[in-house]
Parts: sequence; structure tokens; C-alpha cells
Amino acid sequence: MSRTPTRPGLQADLTVPGRAVVALDAEAGSVVAVIGPNGAGKSSFIRALAGLVPADGTALLDGRDLLTMSARDRGVGLVFQGQLLFPHLSALDNVAFGPRSRGRSRPGADRKAQGLLDAFGIGHLSHRKPKELSGGQAQRVAIARALATEPRLLLLDEPFAGLDVTVAMALRIELAQYLATFDGVTVLVTHEAIDALTLADQVLVLDDGVVAQRGTPQHVAAQPATDHVARLVGVNLIREAEEFTTFLPRDVTVSLRRPEGSARLQWQGSVASAQQHADAVRLLVSSEPPLLADVTPQAAAELGLAPGREVWLSVKATAVRRYGTIAADR
Repeated sequence: MSRTPTRPGLQADLTVPGRAVVALDAEAGSVVAVIGPNGAGKSSFIRALAGLVPADGTALLDGRDLLTMSARDRGVGLVFQGQLLFPHLSALDNVAFGPRSRGRSRPGADRKAQGLLDAFGIGHLSHRKPKELSGGQAQRVAIARALATEPRLLLLDEPFAGLDVTVAMALRIELAQYLATFDGVTVLVTHEAIDALTLADQVLVLDDGVVAQRGTPQHVAAQPATDHVARLVGVNLIREAEEFTTFLPRDVTVSLRRPEGSARLQWQGSVASAQQHADAVRLLVSSEPPLLADVTPQAAAELGLAPGREVWLSVKATAVRRYGTIAADR
């Protein structure tokens, strides 16, 4: 009897009851960013891969079906938002815990742990307990701990959430450097476009429990198929029957009266929010659909663009991009 050759990587076709239906094909060494709004099923998907919630279907990791295994035997490393480090153990002992529990000698496990802490720039903190570490340092320990057992699948659930912007960027760079040599599969759940653009080579967009779009980070950013992704990459998205229309907030003209001329797309609505965005003021306008517009601080002051202000928005046809609708996995 001939056998189907074992494929390195992850081929998953999962149904998490009441949560998500997800198909994923990722080669060994690849990083997949999973994005989508709250409640889309992102965390449920990776928890199913880890064996923390029940799921139906298959999830082949290097040819082995994870769903037939216990969580301990899956060869999976998992990092949560809140680190969940053992409070009574040092950073070194936290990282060495996994290898030790799997039969590695204490000296061998300690060498592995120290090497990972060094790789993430906190080797000199190996003796500290979690309460003596900053948020960024603790998250580095959590990532090192997940990698210490040499997993074939690394699952990261919002690993930069709650970190200072500067700390998150430094950790993002360190993680990218490590993953460049990691020969397993990494699945990264994130709410940040920069995570997908700097770390991933494939993006999976979940919306309402199903895959709404998949592709390279550059393709998904250039042709978003959901409102959530459009907001992440900072563009406006209008969906029509067989076509998507996108345009940048900076190309939106804001006025208090209806613009004259027929060569522009036009909408009316009230300002929902106004926030500083680089050197501009970014407005979210409750039009139909809701749209983003960037104006200068001077214009915002002169027009009185505070929440509740009724405005007209217009865009020149030359500033608009159009592309066909993207088939979703249903």
C-alpha cells in the first residue's frame, strides 16, 4: 500500500463549534498572521491547535494530526497576552521548566534556557522572579519558555498587547530575527497591521468565524476585503456588488457645505472622533459607510471639526482605486 508523503508544515481544516471555521496551509518556516475584529474566532482557532478547546476536522503538523493527540504531546509552544509565568520561579527556571519536565537533564535544560534568554537580550536577568521584571522583559521570558521545548508549532496570541510602543517595537525586531531561523510554523494573532507587515509572510483574515481573505501581507494591505483590515492599514473601503473601492484619508476633502461639481464621490455625516495622527488630525465620520479623513490642525480648528459636527466628504475620482471582490471561504 502506498503512503501519502509527509508534508512538513501545518495543514489545518478546523471547525471550532460555535466559534470559527478555518482552513490553513503553511509551510515549515513560515509565519502566519491571523487578524480580524474581536469575536472573529482568532483566539479560538489557536487554542484549538494547542488542544485547549475542542475542535472538529484535521490539523496536520508535519503529517501528524494534532487533534488525535493530547495537548502535551502536540509539540506546540503557546504564548498568551498575560505571560502566565510561574511567579515563584526565576526567569531561567521558567524557561527551563519545559525541557526539564520532558526528561532533559537540569544542566542541559539550563543551558538551553540561558541561550534563549541571551537571544532575547535578557540573559543578565535570568535570576529574577517575574515580579522583578518589566512587561517587556516578562514577555521575552514567556516567548523563550514557549521555544525552550523546540516546538514545531509556535502560537502567539497578541504577544505585544499592553506593551509600550518602543518596547513592543524592540521585541518585534528581536522576534523577527529569531523567527528567521525557526524551522517550525508560527501562527501570530494580532490587532496590529505592523505585526503582519514586519513578521508574517502570509495573512489570514477572519471575520465572523470564517476566512474572509488570505494572501501576502502586501496583497492584503493593498486590497483589503473587510472593513477591519481597511482600518488597520489606514484606508477607506466601500464594498459594492462586485467591486471594492478604496481611497486614502488624505485624499478626502472635508467641508461644511455640499461640494459643487459632479466629478466627486460625496457623503454626509457627523464627526464621530478627531485624533492627532502624525502631523494631521484624523477624523472618523459617521457617514454611510463610516469614513476616515485627514485634515490639517489649522483646518480642523477653522471648521470646528469636533465630535458631532455635521460635514460633507468628497473624493476625486482620480484618487480612487477599484478592484474585484475577493472570494471568501464559506
